Amino acid sequence: MSKIGIFFGTDTGSTRLVAKKIFSLLGEELADKPKNINRVKPEELLQYDALILGTPSYGIGDLPGLGAGCQERSWQEFVPSLHGADLSGKRIALFGLGHQERYASRFASSLIQLYRIFYDYGAEMIGRWSTEGYTFEHSDSVIDDQFVGLVLDQRGQPHLTDERIRVWLAQVTPQLLPVLAEAA
Repeated sequence: MSKIGIFFGTDTGSTRLVAKKIFSLLGEELADKPKNINRVKPEELLQYDALILGTPSYGIGDLPGLGAGCQERSWQEFVPSLHGADLSGKRIALFGLGHQERYASRFASSLIQLYRIFYDYGAEMIGRWSTEGYTFEHSDSVIDDQFVGLVLDQRGQPHLTDERIRVWLAQVTPQLLPVLAEAA
């Protein structure tokens, strides 16, 4: 059986820590160790049929990267290397970090960028998450009253992170497993 690939962009390390929590809950039998997107080549990501991708929010809904003020390369620099990729048959769940109090008018808006990019390349996007329990004015990452992926506020609601991850993984893992079985 193939495994779930976990990739993340980060600047301060918070997204990396969440990726490690996800990996720990899934276990080595289901997932490979998380990889920072600034350290991989496109073919490393494209080898997986089931993916969990994570991003922090930067700028005004920008993908994180040097152009958004990050200290290191991230999604902003990686995405162009996917130009023309066919991701049909791949199933992707997203998670994103944001700070709902400080950035209430654009909470976790970078997540929609990843969603649109991978959706446009033909991937099946799964793992929407309720907006209940959050307090914010606006997020570009909300479609039909749901976030396009799991959203975590490590600064304002760190006490909810572990439970949100656990519940979200219970939702997305059964949707990722059939793709793994087909790939095997």
